[in-house]
Amino acid sequence: MGNVRIVTDSTADIPAELREKLGISMVPLKVLFGEETYVDAVTITAEQFYEKLKGVPTLPTTSQPSPLEFSEMYERLLGEDPEAPIISIHLAACLSGTYQSATIAQSMLEQEADITVVDSRSASYGIGTLVVRAAEMALAGRGKEEILAEIQRLRNDITIYFLVDSLEHLHKGGRIGRASALIGSILNIKPILSLDVDGGVHAVDKVRGTKKAMARISEMLKESYGSDPVSLTIFKTDDEAAAQELGERVKADLNVQRVGYAAIGPVIGTHAGPGTSAVLIHRV
Repeated sequence: MGNVRIVTDSTADIPAELREKLGISMVPLKVLFGEETYVDAVTITAEQFYEKLKGVPTLPTTSQPSPLEFSEMYERLLGEDPEAPIISIHLAACLSGTYQSATIAQSMLEQEADITVVDSRSASYGIGTLVVRAAEMALAGRGKEEILAEIQRLRNDITIYFLVDSLEHLHKGGRIGRASALIGSILNIKPILSLDVDGGVHAVDKVRGTKKAMARISEMLKESYGSDPVSLTIFKTDDEAAAQELGERVKADLNVQRVGYAAIGPVIGTHAGPGTSAVLIHRV
């Protein structure tokens, strides 16, 4: 039996060079600007997306991969090594039908195959963190069950907090109500957003002003992780300064052993909007 093969989708926001290095296979989602369709992380980069976003009157939309796209990926991998188990890790099922497409694709295969489809219950590099760890273990020759156990452990330990510049994108994407978006904009209230146990977006606190929101995020992370050694990933859209400021605040208060950086890609950026910054923490 060959090494476990790892599959994900483009919302994991893993840089192409890292995917190639670790042998991660990726099925992309799509971003639609009116009649123009772009393939996430293939025909449009994060930088190109945020630049294009500045010049359009209406927000873009996104579309998930079809089951056929996933089945073609699985068939290709099985053709390379029919005995290798496949672990396919995807965007939270409550945020997208991507996970369902992968599950349907698994059932469409005519040949017997050892495929496990995993709901990351996360988004952006929250997925990427799980995928990269799984791929590193697969390259080291670890077995499927050991990798799945580590994915579950890590998924349960990860905390993500993020701040958005405007709530309008989350409202239009159906992630929050219109009243919340309007009140937040008028009063300069910055909801501190996170992902719940299923990966859904929810507000964990509300403060007035960005700097107070950053301080509150750091305080909550300190309450959760104390002096434990942690890994920090800083997410950015088109406002690198804000993301860096948030990351520096967290680094000052926690026992950060590793720091990584991730760009929020076009699909997640469509719903979060420009100016979003986020931090991800887990124990090392």
